[in-house]
Amino acid sequence: MDIATMKKVLLVLTSHDTLGDTGEATGYFVGEAAHPWKVFRDAGYFVDFASIGGGQPPQDGMDQEDPIQVEFTTDETVKASLYNTPKIAVVDPSQYHAVLLVGGHGTMWDFTGNKDLQQLIASVYDSGGVVGAVCHGPSGLVDVELGNGIGLLSGRKVAAFTNAEEEEVGKANVVPYLLQDKLEEQGATVKVADKWEDNVQVDDHLVTGQNPQSAASVAKEMTKLLTEVVLEEKAEEEKASEQLRAEKDAEKAAEEED
Repeated sequence: MDIATMKKVLLVLTSHDTLGDTGEATGYFVGEAAHPWKVFRDAGYFVDFASIGGGQPPQDGMDQEDPIQVEFTTDETVKASLYNTPKIAVVDPSQYHAVLLVGGHGTMWDFTGNKDLQQLIASVYDSGGVVGAVCHGPSGLVDVELGNGIGLLSGRKVAAFTNAEEEEVGKANVVPYLLQDKLEEQGATVKVADKWEDNVQVDDHLVTGQNPQSAASVAKEMTKLLTEVVLEEKAEEEKASEQLRAEKDAEKAAEEED
């Protein structure tokens, strides 16, 4: 990442539109994209979208009574962006200081095991960026290996859609696996709050949220970390500039002596 491309956040959406063999439609949960989009945009960040398969990602769970979701789905820039999202495989991770994995049941089928998504997440994290995920979005963190060879989830404190919440929505026997169990198998400690309670966990530059109620809070915690990332990058750039000036001054002084 460089200072010229800072203040950009990527929201990753599922392309999967069917709940297993039930024939029931699914996709990304609109509120889990809309509320973070609002937080990032209001904080001055540019928000881009990408999806696993590209094109127009399927929506699920739109709430017409939520003004932020209405704003999101009617915003002309958002509509244009979502009409034909790029495939995650062609996204350049160096363009982003942060990536947020938006939830929705569809992610359980196409986030997990996607090598391109894994590489993007690892690249952003390894470069000092912020990785976020909400509700079922942490399914994309499974099997992500960082540059040091350690799994991103190993030893992490995280939040995600719980077994109890999956049971309550009647999908425990439909999804390919229970997310809470899978994250624990990966070496993470899943911090569980009451069902549908806002619950966000921050562990280094990894921010995760339990359910749709946590979406805005995940984005808010990510913006706090992003402020630190930008300040650190500015400090490094200023230090490099000072070193360059010192080198040029030394060269000039040497030339004058000659």
